[in-house]
Amino acid sequence: MIYTMRYASPVGELWIAEENGELLGLWIEGQKYFEESIKKQPMAVKTTEALAQTAKWLDRYFNGEQPAIRELRLAPRGSEFRQEVWKILCAIPYGEVTTYGEISRQIAARLGLAHMSAQAVGGAVGHNPISIIIPCHRVVGSNGSLTGYAGGIDKKIWLLTHEGVSMERFFVPERGMAL
Repeated sequence: MIYTMRYASPVGELWIAEENGELLGLWIEGQKYFEESIKKQPMAVKTTEALAQTAKWLDRYFNGEQPAIRELRLAPRGSEFRQEVWKILCAIPYGEVTTYGEISRQIAARLGLAHMSAQAVGGAVGHNPISIIIPCHRVVGSNGSLTGYAGGIDKKIWLLTHEGVSMERFFVPERGMAL
């Protein structure tokens, strides 16, 4: 059984899901791909130990602390490729950003490939089912574009600013994904 709960946050209502004590998802309500990885499975609203622990983690994060990702048992569902991308996201330090291109270079190196598409990486980043905790908001375009956050660019800007990222070198594209 998958258990869920809502969490009121500064970026909007969050929906958190767990199964067997492992976090499966954290979505900003209404975000692109909302509950994609757990749809059509039995769910119940109930505050479990794992959900309560996640809520405490989020309380600390939104209060300006830097809780470690490893404090939570994460179990995002996705392909092997997506899992590899999400592992790289977990290694992006609090208050820092990386690019889709840099992640594609890291994935190519891990897989022994000469090249990996930054667009393929963007797809994996965009389908991250555990927003905020797996910090996909810390990924930007190589030209400084803030495109690509399934929760919305306004939420991405809020999260980066909250983490102390200087926004001077970034811009919101006029067209693109997740605007």
